[in-house]
Amino acid sequence: MLTAYITHPSCERHEMGADHPECPERLGAIQDHLLIKGLMDCMQPYTAPAATHEQLLRVHTGMWVDTLTALSPPDGYVRVDADTAMNAHTLEAARHAAGAAVLAVDLVMRGEVPNAFCAVRPPGHHAARGQGAGFCFFNNASVAVAHALTQHGLQRVALVDFDVHHGDGSEDIWAGDERVLLCSSYQQGLYPFRDEAPAAANVVLAPLPARSGGSAMREAIAAHWQPALAAFRPELIVVSAGFDAHREDDMGNLGWVEADYAWVTQLIVAQAQASARGRIVSLLEGGYALSALARSVAAHLKPLVE
Repeated sequence: MLTAYITHPSCERHEMGADHPECPERLGAIQDHLLIKGLMDCMQPYTAPAATHEQLLRVHTGMWVDTLTALSPPDGYVRVDADTAMNAHTLEAARHAAGAAVLAVDLVMRGEVPNAFCAVRPPGHHAARGQGAGFCFFNNASVAVAHALTQHGLQRVALVDFDVHHGDGSEDIWAGDERVLLCSSYQQGLYPFRDEAPAAANVVLAPLPARSGGSAMREAIAAHWQPALAAFRPELIVVSAGFDAHREDDMGNLGWVEADYAWVTQLIVAQAQASARGRIVSLLEGGYALSALARSVAAHLKPLVE
């Protein structure tokens, strides 16, 4: 069986204006690099469906879904916050990005693929129950988690997030829900300016100082994530895979390299093999230096396709 590679053409039509870092070229850079490296030969491509209203309402309020639908412009841009805007294709792209998460869970849970990577945008982990922010509209990873719990009857799902920014939207949705373990690493003092106090017992934080490098990340994740995941024994692991902690990405300042993404992925794979029959659903979040993004995604995918 091959790893699923899920995307949709609309994800490249969403854009938020000239020079915006969350640009359509991100997906092209990833796919081109995976083709060059031969990794696309190790994956099965799928076209993402659009998430249904019911699937979105598992994690978002009806008011937020209706607000986004009403805001969707026929042309030009409509601003959601200072950094986040919609064009005529954004709503469609956001629905397909969330739909990719649903399809990925279905494929993995049905045993049709061992794991899945969703090459989608807009990203999702800053989208809370009732609002979007930070380039995000719907919380794709949380849609995946909710679908696994609701439609596949799982009792324990882990959501792990290694973006340079904390997944505050995911925390808003899942903090206090004992069925979900949320593990997040992020740079301290960076948007969304999360402090170091966990919001609930099911939230495990690994905040990292600026310029701390990959060794600090490995130590923190081994100390905090690894024992929590082992004790929780997830039946599925959903990954918010952000690559903006790379040393070439000026969105943050953690100084990671490709080997660091390979290391954290190998840790996730080991836990999935121990408790989840190897089942992993990974979704693209951040990563804005195109070459570094593409190389880091390849480093992330190698342990999955192997």
